[in-house]
Amino acid sequence: MTSTDWSDRGLCRTADPDDLFVEGAAQNRAKMLCIGCPVLTECLAYALDHRIEHGVWGGMTERERRALLRRRPTVTSWLHLLETARMEHERSQDAAAAVPRAS
Repeated sequence: MTSTDWSDRGLCRTADPDDLFVEGAAQNRAKMLCIGCPVLTECLAYALDHRIEHGVWGGMTERERRALLRRRPTVTSWLHLLETARMEHERSQDAAAAVPRAS
């Protein structure tokens, strides 16, 4: 599997690329394409790990990604970090669902 095999499953695969590489307020509309995307994590990690400077990737603008990179300069693999965080979140959701609720 190559580092971009996930892109074939992205919700944006049929979008016009010009819609994802926009400026200003149009970026918020572009980010809407990412909502519910099954490869959001992989897309964002790819953009962060490869320091992609333009466009909306993984639901984040270039400005948001730059800010994240500045806040976390020691991260060596965003893919590993984001996948680990996703698994921990899913595990905590499963644990919360298994706890019986008092009436």
